[in-house]
Amino acid sequence: MTEDSQRNFRSVYYEKVGFRGVEEKKSLEILLKDDRLDIEKLCTFSQRFPLPSMYRALVWKVLLGILPPHHESHAQVMLCRKEQFCDILHALKVVRFVSEATPQVEVYLRMYQLESGRLPRSPSFPLEPEDEVFLAIAKAVEEMVEDSVHCYWITRCFVNQLNSKYRESLPQLPKAFEQYLNLEDSRLLSHLKTCAALSKLPYDLWFRRCFAGCLPESSLQRVWDKVVSGSCKILVFVAVEILLTFKIKVMALNSAEKITKFLENIPQDSSDAIVSKAIDLWHKHCGTPVHSA
Repeated sequence: MTEDSQRNFRSVYYEKVGFRGVEEKKSLEILLKDDRLDIEKLCTFSQRFPLPSMYRALVWKVLLGILPPHHESHAQVMLCRKEQFCDILHALKVVRFVSEATPQVEVYLRMYQLESGRLPRSPSFPLEPEDEVFLAIAKAVEEMVEDSVHCYWITRCFVNQLNSKYRESLPQLPKAFEQYLNLEDSRLLSHLKTCAALSKLPYDLWFRRCFAGCLPESSLQRVWDKVVSGSCKILVFVAVEILLTFKIKVMALNSAEKITKFLENIPQDSSDAIVSKAIDLWHKHCGTPVHSA
């Protein structure tokens, strides 16, 4: 038996006895042992498989550019990130923009605004739509990461990725959603059009906030693995799968307002299954990245 066939046999065996992902975890551990982490291989791995929770924060920090590829630099770079975090926080306290009573996610927002030159003249000024997006993402990251320094940097760099790398792609996602929903269930799409609901769906929640505040942490992490590693298109298939999963409920609703309200507050108990099916849909329509050895 060749090495490849042995590996395939083991993978099938592990999956049958309930240990799906054992081989994938081993593959990731091998990648993480390299002196210089291979960004391309880490991206490909993250596109193909869910990241094990024990390695997720490290992989995200490397792919988002918070940490460099070189292992030996990680401790020093993270120390610098912590010093920068403390300096920004101190500056905000000096000008009395934040206090001990300020909610943590709002502190992160003010830090981000200060760094990007967008700090308003007063904390009482109303928030901009992009600020609301930042807060939603920060709240989601806060549930995933305990350390406040790491939480800030992951939120900051995730939002920067949305605003730079995906800047042109995100506005196209509603059209892609319509296209793929038509392929999967044209009758469901016709119902949305009949109810004049298509233009009123919660696209901001789905595509700007990347489902933060919509999906629970365990499901959201698996979606964000794909976003962090280079594909915002996964968001389209999560949205399509939500519609397919709740088709009977949506078809029974006859107004845009009722449909949107339901989709903004979907039942949480189906989330893991929705994400699994969405990833399968994504691979079906967009292909599976080939993991280079």
